Amino acid sequence: MKVSGFTYFRNAIALQYPCIAAIKSVLSIVDEMIVVIGDSNDGSREAVEALNDPKIKIIDTVWDMDLRIGGKVFAQQSNIGIDNISKDADWALHIQADEVIHEDDLPKIKEAMEVNLNNQKIDGIALPFLHFYGNYNYYRHTRRTHPIEVRLFKTNNLVRSYRDSQGFRIYKSLEQYNENQKKGSKLKVKLIDAPIYHYSFVRNPMVMAKKGSIFRSFYDNGTEIKREEIVKIPFNFNEVDELTKFNGTHPEVMSSHIKKMDWKFEYDPSKSNTKLKDKFLNKLEKKTGLRPFDYKNYKIVK
Repeated sequence: MKVSGFTYFRNAIALQYPCIAAIKSVLSIVDEMIVVIGDSNDGSREAVEALNDPKIKIIDTVWDMDLRIGGKVFAQQSNIGIDNISKDADWALHIQADEVIHEDDLPKIKEAMEVNLNNQKIDGIALPFLHFYGNYNYYRHTRRTHPIEVRLFKTNNLVRSYRDSQGFRIYKSLEQYNENQKKGSKLKVKLIDAPIYHYSFVRNPMVMAKKGSIFRSFYDNGTEIKREEIVKIPFNFNEVDELTKFNGTHPEVMSSHIKKMDWKFEYDPSKSNTKLKDKFLNKLEKKTGLRPFDYKNYKIVK
């Protein structure tokens, strides 16, 4: 069984993405790691090179800013990663620059790939998400977060990034993908208990504000960000619906990030901005495990 990992990012170091931790977290279960690095000026490429691991293959790209509407450039970069994995790979494992897998869960993932390798009814493997928020002591699991995503898929089909690369679909041809992404087939997946530790909202509040402004520019019709428009007000982590205390351990590869934490945050539930409808649905999910009306870009096979 051959496994190819892939990721992509641009200027990730400056925006405090744990991109190196993300790569290191999966190196032991992949046979190669494709790292697609956009035109960066913050040392992101050099940081990957410094890992000096023979499994890593760097692909240099220049981001097409005409593809920013709807986050299309993210899908493009993800597809470049897919296109560069070895032709004899059985599985592709996608990890984003702010996603990390705990070392304790790697055996579960490897076993799931082995068990389902020849199962024709399974296209991929889905993983639950722990969305950390504010600091490393809280995570967010509400109607405004995605609970599950596909992060592993077999390479025997034409799989492409769907929309902005949050998920994937199977297509009959590249022409079909380019003409209408919605015509792709949802992947049939096994859900396993090996969570993605997602750190998108864990960084210095000033960096968080800058990151948010830049990230939004890839969705708001491609509007160019002017230097004076980069927000200078710290991100307010208490403007959130609901957080849960985290009592587990973080992946070992995140230890240096945790030690470097240079801000303080304490969750104040009295400032919750949860909508009335979401309050009801959140309580329903906690009590029953059900998540009605939730969008799923995959089909879970029991």
